[in-house]
Amino acid sequence: MKIHLPNSAFIGNIDPFLRNIDLSNQKILEITANEKWIAVHPVVLSLIATLGLPIGPKSIICKTLTAKSSHYLLRMGLFKFLGIKFIGTKIKEHEPAGRFIPLTQIRNSEELSRFIKEMIPLLHLKPTQVDPIRYVVSELVRNVIEHADSQAGAIVSAQYYKKSNKIAIGIVDTGIGIKKTINQSHVAKTHIDAIRLSLTPGITGTTKREGGTEYNAGAGLFFIKSIAKVNRDFFMIYSGNALYKLLKSGPNKLFADPFRDNHSKSENLPL
Repeated sequence: MKIHLPNSAFIGNIDPFLRNIDLSNQKILEITANEKWIAVHPVVLSLIATLGLPIGPKSIICKTLTAKSSHYLLRMGLFKFLGIKFIGTKIKEHEPAGRFIPLTQIRNSEELSRFIKEMIPLLHLKPTQVDPIRYVVSELVRNVIEHADSQAGAIVSAQYYKKSNKIAIGIVDTGIGIKKTINQSHVAKTHIDAIRLSLTPGITGTTKREGGTEYNAGAGLFFIKSIAKVNRDFFMIYSGNALYKLLKSGPNKLFADPFRDNHSKSENLPL
């Protein structure tokens, strides 16, 4: 596999980054980066960490990083997480309080509870800001634990931007994918169809009954998308070969059908 970190890869412009990922050789991971500048969303780091974890450090090749901003990768714990050496100019590492949450692996409910408890003080936010973040992380990671069938669990990282008062969260897994989960109870012919169903309230892979069950109402992803929409933030789901991306602009109304929101979608991405 080959992954190149461009000068910019955030949710708004993440499509080219995803299309350029080469998954052909699953035994090796080669990481390269822009020589002058690297600015990436935490979901990019979580994706790299998730792909590199099962390979092992001996099969990961990371070329010398010359961009000054590559220290961000070091502070986010990418090299430590993968067990590889950082090849670049050394800097003094700082505590993550108030800025970022480094890459963390969560495999069960106990680890999730511990992570949530440790994550909140790091952000130094008001309770009104913390509650939605706690809900988003808990719901997404719980989805991985309960539905993804991923031995590695979920790989999580986050970055808080004080000037804009925004937090970027990246949660990635290499489980069975949304399509296989949804098709246990519904019919989704394509990966983008499955993503659409997963974002529709009342649809869950655990039952054919509309509205879900008393334990799983099938509304978690809908609520998370709604939180992003109300706050005029980006939101994305990449599963199988498909990407759904909620865009910032558009009417501030909540729709049950995610395709009625202002969005973009891509298919035939690396699978």
